[in-house]
Amino acid sequence: MHAKKRMLMLISCLFLLLLAKVYFRRRMDVITVTDWLAPVIWEGTFDREALEKHYRKQNTTVGLAVFAVGSLTDQYLDSFLQSASKFFMPGYRVIFYVMVDRHLQLPEMDHSPLQSFQIHMIGEERWWNNFDLMRMKVLAEHIQKHIKHEVDFLFIMSANLVFQNEFGVETLSTSVAQLHAWWYFWKTKDLPYERRPTSAAYIPFGLGDFYYADTIIGGVPFQILDFTQEYLKGVVWDAENGLNSTYEKYLNKYFFLNKPTKLLSPEYSWDPTFNIPRQVWYMKIAQYPTDS
Repeated sequence: MHAKKRMLMLISCLFLLLLAKVYFRRRMDVITVTDWLAPVIWEGTFDREALEKHYRKQNTTVGLAVFAVGSLTDQYLDSFLQSASKFFMPGYRVIFYVMVDRHLQLPEMDHSPLQSFQIHMIGEERWWNNFDLMRMKVLAEHIQKHIKHEVDFLFIMSANLVFQNEFGVETLSTSVAQLHAWWYFWKTKDLPYERRPTSAAYIPFGLGDFYYADTIIGGVPFQILDFTQEYLKGVVWDAENGLNSTYEKYLNKYFFLNKPTKLLSPEYSWDPTFNIPRQVWYMKIAQYPTDS
């Protein structure tokens, strides 16, 4: 089964490389392709019309999962859902998976008939001290139980995001990582990877590609499931050895070992408290601070 999964991943990557040659183009002021030939998506680097033709023929369905608990629900969830219903994959079938800790009334919004919403309650027994551990465990269960049968692609996003512009099919790929808005502009040697050699999230000095943000990950469901399982293994390993790293550092270790097939530029998750550099033509999503 593992060999079959690797073969499917290889075939998908080769197909996506072919797509990249046809539908994506370079910009001279930014990195638009990685050393392993994965496209980095900036405004002006893709042909949306050509991509639309391709994905409409595939009858594509995309899932978007968001976890909102405690103050996140009150502060951000309505804005997240209202903006996502307008800007996330317009014109395509979308299933929103809303994971909450209490009964929820969806906000008023003019959503498309192509969009549907599933609200899933997180039971009290799920309330562990580690929110990221809880949500990855719950997410893995939902992917295995039903999500893998319902969507072609899946994104997991933080609740404190508000869509500003279209987040479209240019973002779809087997494995999608979000470049960190702050750390993208730093040298690799300065990136805040986990540096303790005994941690499962460890990346040695002198190694590493980019620093990926924990606000957005995406891909085909089996790839997201693979990440959740590796993350959970890493947390257990560290706990048994008296260590505790952060979700974002485990994420970076995963993408260091399992290169993403597409990277989203900082435009797709920009902190509005930062000055906007010339490289950012459009802020696709604004990321707002949380209380935690």
